[in-house]
Parts: sequence; C-alpha cells; structure tokens
Amino acid sequence: QVQLVESGGGLVQAGASLRLSCAASGRTFYVMGWFRQAPGKEREFVTAISWSGGVSVKDSVKGRFTISRDNAKNTVYLQMNNLKPEDTAVYYCAADPSYTVVPGTGRYEYDYWGQGTQVTVSS
Repeated sequence: QVQLVESGGGLVQAGASLRLSCAASGRTFYVMGWFRQAPGKEREFVTAISWSGGVSVKDSVKGRFTISRDNAKNTVYLQMNNLKPEDTAVYYCAADPSYTVVPGTGRYEYDYWGQGTQVTVSS
C-alpha cells in the first residue's frame, strides 16, 4: 500500500521558519513535491525535486523555500523560511513515479498525494 505522510505544519508568526517532511512508503518515486491550497483557492504547485536532484520552484517562494530529499529514507523535505501570511495553506505532498528531466508543476502529473498538513502564518 502506497502512503505519503506529511508532518511539520503549525502556527507561526510572519518571518518564522518551518520544515515540512513527507515520508513515502510502498514504493519509490522519481519525483516528489509539494502543493498548497489556501481557503477558497485552487491547489497550486510550490516545488518539486527529482531523484537526481532536478528542482522546479514557484516564483513567489524562490529564495525562501528549499526542497530536498533523502532517497535512502524515501523522504522529501520543505524548508520554509521568512514565512508570510500569504503562505497560509494546507500543504500537500505529491509523488510521481515516472522519469522526467524537469519535475512537473501540474496537479495532473502527480499520481499520489498525502493527506495534507496545515501551515498558518500570522501577521
């Protein structure tokens, strides 16, 4: 059974940092990434990383968010620094088993999803 389990969300003040983790079980994935969904908005791509280290990043989080992965642990991490109130959302881990040179940014490109973890940034 394939599972993606996120952890690390919480309530922080603007300017603070959080680190999210997503542990995959049941199979390995070539690409793992993060999406987020704010209330009343569509789920949007944040960042993703391939097995070989290729990265795609949403422009608005460049320089603040860093994705990394530990292939031996089948785990992906999202380090979020200088958080802003507009980063408030449920963050979802997503995974794609297919090989790709550049990690995709579309929801339809990811076959597996975690249950989500809430990140709330107060001003």
